[in-house]
Amino acid sequence: MRQIVLDTETTGLSVSQGHRIIEIGCIELVNRRLTGRDFHCYLNPDREIEEGAQRVHGISREDLETAPRFPEVADDLLEFIAEAELVIHNAEFDVGFLENELRLMEHAEPLVSAHATILDTLALARELHPGQRNSLDALCKRYEVDATSRSVHGALIDAELLARVYLAMTGGQTALSLEADISRADDDAVAMASDGRRLNLVVVKASDDEAAAHEALLDKLRKAGTCVWDQAGKT
Repeated sequence: MRQIVLDTETTGLSVSQGHRIIEIGCIELVNRRLTGRDFHCYLNPDREIEEGAQRVHGISREDLETAPRFPEVADDLLEFIAEAELVIHNAEFDVGFLENELRLMEHAEPLVSAHATILDTLALARELHPGQRNSLDALCKRYEVDATSRSVHGALIDAELLARVYLAMTGGQTALSLEADISRADDDAVAMASDGRRLNLVVVKASDDEAAAHEALLDKLRKAGTCVWDQAGKT
């Protein structure tokens, strides 16, 4: 199962008011494991950034003067997400902005659903926690995902946080670090099923290439901002 955890940052809140995407961050999971592959870019929106939006993500118009425009990265983005399941928090927002960008460039297939399926973690969280706050920040606190070192939002950083929250919400592996897997893995392991039966589980060790890819992704996250995996390793 290939999943892409995706997040965007924008010039403002509404496509109808002409707002545009300024950052895209994607992290790949295969069979609920971090692969080390990511897609990340900043974009020149050719318009001003609202003051409120800039307070959220800390990106100014001047920061983006030399960044590419969306049509320059569209093919690479669509290739990266092709036939995957997109994991997005409040998918309507991000998908709406992506489809707007594709329409503006007159892409032949502007609907994101033509390229990938979509899982909205906000809708999932509302089913699991009705009547509670289900923002990404609230979910990080609920599932003890450390986001305290994040001073501003960023697409790649928030995709990392969402990946950890999603795995915790859906009851599977929550330690994305391949190094953690390597340090504790034997050829097989024993776990207990809910009815008390012993289950022999095969643990597949990460290859050297996978571990290197993981470190490369962490380096990229560190350059984009504080990497929460570094903070988690200190706890």
